[in-house]
Amino acid sequence: MDAGLTVMSGETGAGKSIIINAVNLLLGSRASSKLIRTGAETAELEAFFEVAPDSSVERTMRAQGYDPDEGLVIRRLISRRDRHRVYLNGQMATMQVLNTVTADLASISSQHAHQGLLKEDQHLDILDQYGGLLPMRTAIAQRHAAMRPHLEQLETLTQQQKRQNEQIELLRFQAQEIETTAPEPGEDEALELERRRLRNTQTLLKAVGSCVEGLYAAEGALVDQLAFIRSQLERAAAIDSSLEGACAQMAELGYQIEDITEALRRYLQQVESDDQQLEMVEERLDMINRLKRKYGGSLKRVLAKAGEIRRNLDELENLDDRINAAEAFLTEQHAMLVADAGRLSKRRQKVARKLAARIIEELGELEMGPIRFEITLDGVAADPQTPACMCHKGLRIDERGYDRAAFFISPNVGEALKPLAAIASGGELSRVVLALKAILAESSAVESVIFDEVDAGIGGGIAEVVGQKLKSLALRHQVICITHLPQIARFGDAHFKITKTVKDGRTATQIAPLDEPDRLEEIARMLGGVKITAKTRAHAREMLRRN
Repeated sequence: MDAGLTVMSGETGAGKSIIINAVNLLLGSRASSKLIRTGAETAELEAFFEVAPDSSVERTMRAQGYDPDEGLVIRRLISRRDRHRVYLNGQMATMQVLNTVTADLASISSQHAHQGLLKEDQHLDILDQYGGLLPMRTAIAQRHAAMRPHLEQLETLTQQQKRQNEQIELLRFQAQEIETTAPEPGEDEALELERRRLRNTQTLLKAVGSCVEGLYAAEGALVDQLAFIRSQLERAAAIDSSLEGACAQMAELGYQIEDITEALRRYLQQVESDDQQLEMVEERLDMINRLKRKYGGSLKRVLAKAGEIRRNLDELENLDDRINAAEAFLTEQHAMLVADAGRLSKRRQKVARKLAARIIEELGELEMGPIRFEITLDGVAADPQTPACMCHKGLRIDERGYDRAAFFISPNVGEALKPLAAIASGGELSRVVLALKAILAESSAVESVIFDEVDAGIGGGIAEVVGQKLKSLALRHQVICITHLPQIARFGDAHFKITKTVKDGRTATQIAPLDEPDRLEEIARMLGGVKITAKTRAHAREMLRRN
């Protein structure tokens, strides 16, 4: 679609809502397999967006690693198996990246936007956007977020302080219990080996004694057999020198057997059945195993627990100092938070008066004058659970400061101001939305604006004024308007018709551009309904001529 004002029209039920849903999906709204037509496994959406040089979209694309020189192609695949896919310029992307890239790409003003305007929670966002106050608000949100972990830490420390003596007593008992036993790394394994040896002393003596006997002391001992074999090899080597290597190896083997025998004899002298030592080992093992059962299941965890207990003791014994430090930090941050929120509140007071005056001016152009429109700023009272560092003079401070905005309107002379939600009719609300869009568009970075239901509750001369306003807005942005009013449709720089057809038992929605003759017929249909007469065609021709 070209720049300027693009109009879309069609019969009720032709599928205009499908277009809005499709654009929302391309801009990053949540997908559901329910959107897939019956009998199909997937749904596919694709759109091409031109990217203006030096725009916020161009800068965002480059920051995300995309080349905006050829524009932006967004493609989404929706699957019944919930394996949805997003592609940007042919590259697979995440939903987070899609939402980042499309943040300033397009804005949709539909029936939901009308309903959203009735929620006072959005009024402050509109005020801050108009006044360029979002950077100040972001700074407050960042400071508020930075204070949160320190506040949570202070709450934790305060709770610990209430149980400080009890906790210190428990930790000291645990530390003393471990330190009294004083286990060494790997000590439990060494003690297990020692206990096994002490429990099997007789078995060890018998086995090792038999080895010594067989190696050296018994008749036909291995050392005697080796000596005989060595002497025979020496005789043979005297005849054949190639056997000298084997002789040397046999001699070395004999020395090794003597060394082994000597080592075993020393072992026999050291091994003694010592019931007292066995009892001491078992007592020591029992102490260590009790610690293991109590503090983690292994000696390694017991030693780690000892370090943790010491650190916790240090923290608790220095708890007052830590609480004082946390309170001092939060007091300092609170002072800066209150100062930032105060500056923002003062700016908001000025912006609120300016925005209210602009809205009255815009609504006057949309044939709603004379009216009164005011924006009030009040705070939200802090409840008893709100931390003191998040309050100011009884008001709660959150990520947006301590202000809350509300739009009040009196569309009729002599009537008192009432909340927008309580007084605005459908037509009035549509014009308020359009007025705000026109005002915000002056400073908005968004490139395309889509209007659906902008003509709700209006008609006649008012509709023509709305059309003029849309035409004016289209001088700065690409504007797409879905409408059923010919008074609005006639202002379009381009006109598309939405139709629903049934072929082979399946329904399809089509969008087709209208040339001048077709556009004349569509305007005439919008004027006269099903039966188009020469009079309605003449009326339509006159409307288009005046445009």
